[in-house]
Amino acid sequence: MTEAATRSAYDSVAVLYADTFRDFLDDMPLDRALLAAFADLTRDSGPVADLGCGPGRLTGHLASLGLSVFGVDLSPGMVAQARKEHPGLRFDEGTITALDLADGSLGGILAWFSTIHTLPADLPRVFAEFHRVLAPGGHLLIAFQACEGDTPQPFDHKVTLAYRWPLDGLSGLLRQAGLIETARLHREPSERERFPAGHLLLRKP
Repeated sequence: MTEAATRSAYDSVAVLYADTFRDFLDDMPLDRALLAAFADLTRDSGPVADLGCGPGRLTGHLASLGLSVFGVDLSPGMVAQARKEHPGLRFDEGTITALDLADGSLGGILAWFSTIHTLPADLPRVFAEFHRVLAPGGHLLIAFQACEGDTPQPFDHKVTLAYRWPLDGLSGLLRQAGLIETARLHREPSERERFPAGHLLLRKP
């Protein structure tokens, strides 16, 4: 999908999306544990960016864990929802393909199901941006719909076209961008999900 199409699709469902997923994390103990570990790793490392933050639910969660965190999202509608629900936090409109951030300025990046709409051929550019803005020693936690096999698989995401990724395949792209995997989780789908979830924790040397 083009960024313009993705932006338009999420603008059209921003209010519904915020209402639907507001309490989604409550029933996800493994996801909360990963986020807590990410917070422990990045708490004293500098600012953390929640890239593709949507309505800001995870930005707010990370703030509650003691992080200096801000959100960035492609959709103005989502940013408006995030600012409404978390008025004490910073949220900016922006694209993960060209972040308005200085080199090495972040101690951590959360990309929680936010790269799934990116065309597979464009992901190396996105991951190069992640590497650019992370400080040495900074961490990336990325989550996505997972699949078996060797190649990404398109699927009919409820908002707009998206891609599932094999963990090894996505880890390989991140390694090519200069990020080193330190942990991974393959989680079976919850009652509210259609597909397994993949999580990768990586570090910039």
